[in-house]
Amino acid sequence: MQWRTIVRYGAYPLVFGGAAAGVFAAADAAHTAGLRLALTAAGGLLAVALLERLQPFRPEWNQDHGDTWTDAIHLLVNLGLLSAAAGLLHALAGALPATAPWPRHWPVGVQIIAAGAVVDLGLYAMHRLSHRIAWLWRLHAIHHSAERLYWMNGERRHPLSAVLLAGPGLAATALLGAPPAVVSAWLTLLTVHLAFQHANLDYSLGPLRGILGVAESHRWHHKREYEDAEVNFGEFWLLWDRLFGTYRDPRTPLAANAVGLREAGFPATYAAQWRWPFARRTGRPPPA
Repeated sequence: MQWRTIVRYGAYPLVFGGAAAGVFAAADAAHTAGLRLALTAAGGLLAVALLERLQPFRPEWNQDHGDTWTDAIHLLVNLGLLSAAAGLLHALAGALPATAPWPRHWPVGVQIIAAGAVVDLGLYAMHRLSHRIAWLWRLHAIHHSAERLYWMNGERRHPLSAVLLAGPGLAATALLGAPPAVVSAWLTLLTVHLAFQHANLDYSLGPLRGILGVAESHRWHHKREYEDAEVNFGEFWLLWDRLFGTYRDPRTPLAANAVGLREAGFPATYAAQWRWPFARRTGRPPPA
């Protein structure tokens, strides 16, 4: 088997599978869980970044578009927000009623997947609303302003948008009584998955591309033509898109210049992008 084929079909199973193994082990290690989860996330991100250089989907997207440092700041800020959210969940865990219905007797791996389903449904709902409500779109537009897709795009979000997207799902897991370590474990897996979802990597999941929100399907969500991009909102699973009629699976390759926003002159620096939603409206209102 050629190396290119190994990368194409083995990259996601090997890297994400390795991250999942590390996460499941860390969830049972109370005193070192935080460090283990951080190292797992860092290792997964590094692997995706290196694989992009080895086998890019679009070589042009590996070139700096004046966005690398800005995206690095987005990455650090939003990973910091995830860490803060995990810390808040730990701080509030003792305040939850003893009657919370979370199935703590389930195996930890099953609990992590269950927490992921709750978080992912909240993300899907808020993601769709961010394409429908004007002020939410102004915050979310920063994510769509990228002129290329690569591993750091997964965290290219206004911090307020990141909070609003994840907030309902995280609040639901807390109210249900999910252990903070379980939710933190899922957030670690989601971090690695989002790097794959936006990766400039020529990889494939075969028939699973219709189940998991990987790059093959998600790239179409970033099309410059806004009307064509109202598809494949799912962050991890595409089950929600299938249930609510937003799933699409075009088979034609996406051109290198096909992603971004129609609006010209979108700011390039982090500070300017942070201010942009409050300084002006987009020229394109969300559809009715």
